[in-house]
Amino acid sequence: MQALVIAAHGSHLNPNASDPTYAHADTVRETGAFDEVREAFWKEEPHFRDVIRTLEADEVFIVPLFISEGYFTEQVIPRELRLEEWDPEQWDSDGTTASQVTLEAEDVDKTIHYCGPVGTHDAMTDVIVQRAESVTDDPNVGDGVGLAVVGHGTERNENSAKAVEYHADRIRDQGRFDAVEALFMDEEPEVDDVTDYFETADIVVVPLFIADGYHTQEDIPEDMGLTEDYRLGWSVPAEVDGHRLWYAGAVGTERLMADVILERAADAGADIGGALESVRAGVAPDDSNGPDLEPNTRAGD
Repeated sequence: MQALVIAAHGSHLNPNASDPTYAHADTVRETGAFDEVREAFWKEEPHFRDVIRTLEADEVFIVPLFISEGYFTEQVIPRELRLEEWDPEQWDSDGTTASQVTLEAEDVDKTIHYCGPVGTHDAMTDVIVQRAESVTDDPNVGDGVGLAVVGHGTERNENSAKAVEYHADRIRDQGRFDAVEALFMDEEPEVDDVTDYFETADIVVVPLFIADGYHTQEDIPEDMGLTEDYRLGWSVPAEVDGHRLWYAGAVGTERLMADVILERAADAGADIGGALESVRAGVAPDDSNGPDLEPNTRAGD
């Protein structure tokens, strides 16, 4: 038997923070690829600490629903899961290349495959592009359009920016959009000045966040000038400084995220059969937003 655990942050303050996790877990569950699919959280129940001990499967794949390698993926999750053999050096990563490590949870006699975060997987590049297609309702979006991939950024963890820059570079190399920029909330170049970085009339803005919340539904819209007060909402697209901004909201709410979760597990050796094809077939043009929130509504703190 094999089980999948999707490990996410959760929130005590935002009741919507866990919605994408449950939605993607349901999508994976429907494929039948795993005997068990469980959600686990740091700030909500069910908690990281308990999840492995409630599984019947003897082979468990842990996929962190986080954007970057760092404190949570390298310290918090392994500690709370009681993966005693874990050492971050086992990933042998440069900040974006963590794949998986196989460990033994001897107290419960289970083999644990601890995977890298979804945010650094190559398949996330496709999700970002899909997000641009979803918000513009244009499967061919790109020609004459600029794309801003937005991350939090922090001087405390350089890996926070690496994931954003990595995917921006990959999309830029595709040559699909007229321009692609990696922008940030807390470091240069800042999303506040988004229109300064593009000459295109249309700019699609995709935040590389797992769930919509305080940053994506309050800070970023106000910082970019979409609205003076997030409580009043905003239009999509919105006219800002002579440009049309298409604000997509958190990339983690895109239905295709389930594909990335499956890819992570498959890379670690999971037998997923035709699950990927099933998920991709389910992302139809009129259903591509999956569990998404309306772009001009507030998700909460």
